Amino acid sequence: METTWRWVLVTAIAPIAWGSTYWVTREFLPPDAPLWGAVFRALPAGLLLLAVRPSLPRGAWWWRVAVLGTLNVGVFFALIYLVAQLLPTSLASTIMATSPAAMMLLAWLFAGERLRLVPLVGAGLGIVGVALMLAGEGVASAPVGIAASVLAMALSSLGYILAKRWREGTDVLSVTSWQLLAGGLLLVPAALVAEGAPPAMDVHGVLAFAYVSVIATAVAFVAWFAGLARLPAGTVGLVGLLNPVAGVLLGVLVAGERLGSWQIAGLAIVLVGIVSGQPAAHRSLARVRRRLRRRSLRPAAGPRLARAHRTEVPSPLAADC
Repeated sequence: METTWRWVLVTAIAPIAWGSTYWVTREFLPPDAPLWGAVFRALPAGLLLLAVRPSLPRGAWWWRVAVLGTLNVGVFFALIYLVAQLLPTSLASTIMATSPAAMMLLAWLFAGERLRLVPLVGAGLGIVGVALMLAGEGVASAPVGIAASVLAMALSSLGYILAKRWREGTDVLSVTSWQLLAGGLLLVPAALVAEGAPPAMDVHGVLAFAYVSVIATAVAFVAWFAGLARLPAGTVGLVGLLNPVAGVLLGVLVAGERLGSWQIAGLAIVLVGIVSGQPAAHRSLARVRRRLRRRSLRPAAGPRLARAHRTEVPSPLAADC
């Protein structure tokens, strides 16, 4: 149990860091270069991890890192960068809270994991919380941003489950570094064609990219994939609900965004979903069920005492002997 909680805490580093990228991107990074933004986020992070653990993919991992790099990095980063420019921090981050349900379904389809009641309940609570938090955000005013956010969630969920399915005999640092490099290199020609030369940046932009690349990408992705390798997909997905929590709180504390009553209620429900869907909650529920089952099978007190009373009275047969 202690080991499980340790890996839950490690995994939590990722969504907390990701929740901060929406505000950082919108405030400090160029708004008209989402493809270059994704390149500058992925390539330095991949090179940093490759320097820490230098290695080359082997066999099938050449095409696997290309697939994972496309889903988890290339397309995903570009969409998230675009979303951060089109949507408020709270709205953009809460849409990603629907990923636990998507990850559980995909893990059932592609990784053979059972659909369990408690994580599904937690995911359902998360979705309810998302619905409440979206209630006052003017969804109809930004359909392109919302569509991009939903697509980013779906593609990344598929990529995470494929990474979990292919994890046997792999090193987390190595696989993560090559995903980032593959995704970043994939985006370079697209960025050149669509956006031209890389955008000019001031000191604040450079520092923002350094934070997004090192902390919110290199460190966060290693923590996330380490969790996927050791925890059920449902558990990891529920930990990912910390993404909207971090995004909303950062928007309130730093960006001056205000929370309405619906958003506060949604935030509380999301937190309940995170806690209720963890393995510890599943084990606690299983213990309660076992206790109730034992109590239902236990004989009533009256007959048991009567039997004990009868055994204490000598029978006539025993007295004659």
